[in-house]
Formats: sequence, structure tokens, C-alpha cells
Amino acid sequence: MNVKDCMSTKVCFCTPNSTVKDAAKLMCDNHVGCIPVCDDKNCVVGVITDRDVILRSIACDKDVNSTKISDIMTCNPCCCTPETTIYDATKMMSDLQIRRIPVCDKDNKIVGMLSLGDLAHHEKEVGEEDICITLGNICRCEGNTKNAE
Repeated sequence: MNVKDCMSTKVCFCTPNSTVKDAAKLMCDNHVGCIPVCDDKNCVVGVITDRDVILRSIACDKDVNSTKISDIMTCNPCCCTPETTIYDATKMMSDLQIRRIPVCDKDNKIVGMLSLGDLAHHEKEVGEEDICITLGNICRCEGNTKNAE
């Protein structure tokens, strides 16, 4: 099975010059927690997550109305192609501890997103055990949390 078989193809994105508020509104309106950041040719240059909005903006007392996405986004994110196998995509997600991956064509233009939710919607094809292993790997903290006793 390949990424194209279960990725979401309706993808909203913002530009590096969009504001944090613009990105947060896009996330809210589209019920997503991650948005690709694309240049004027629709090529992925970064990603912004709901967590980035909180930790890199609000928690740092940045003005969400004027702070540009380029100031808080993750640059050069891991991406995959529609032809990437689900095995390889879940390995990337596990290794990098990420829940979502932008899917790009050969020219790095955004064509979709692959999320844990997409994998869960295709649980029969992907395999429940593989999804659980991927989720476990993404969430592993190896005892390094501030709340660990």
C-alpha cells in the first residue's frame, strides 16, 4: 500500500508571510492540527502545528496578529511522495516522532497530507498492529518528561 491510497488530498496551506492568527484560523476552520507552509509555487518550505502556535508564539508572548509564520514554523520538514510505501512513511513518522507528513510531487509541490488519522481510517489495509506501533514510537518519551518520578 502506498501513501496515495490513504492520504488526505484536501490540503489547506499558508505562506511564510501569513500571520500566526491566520494559521490558527485555518486550523480551526479545517479541523486540522498541522498546516504546510508553501511558497508562491505551492512548494513546501515548512510546517506549522497547533503546538507551534502555543509554544513558539503564545507562550513566548508574541503577537499572533503580527508574528509571521516564518518566525515559528519548522523549516525543511520531512515529506514523502504519493508513491512512498506506508511502511516507509510510518517508519519516518516513528523515527522523527511526527504525527503528520506533507505529501509532495516530484517538484516538491503539496498534493496531500498523511496523518495518523488517515492511517486509522485505513486500519484494515494498514494493519492495526502497525498503527499501534507507530503511535507508540511517536509518543515514546523514554522517561525524559518533567512529570516523570
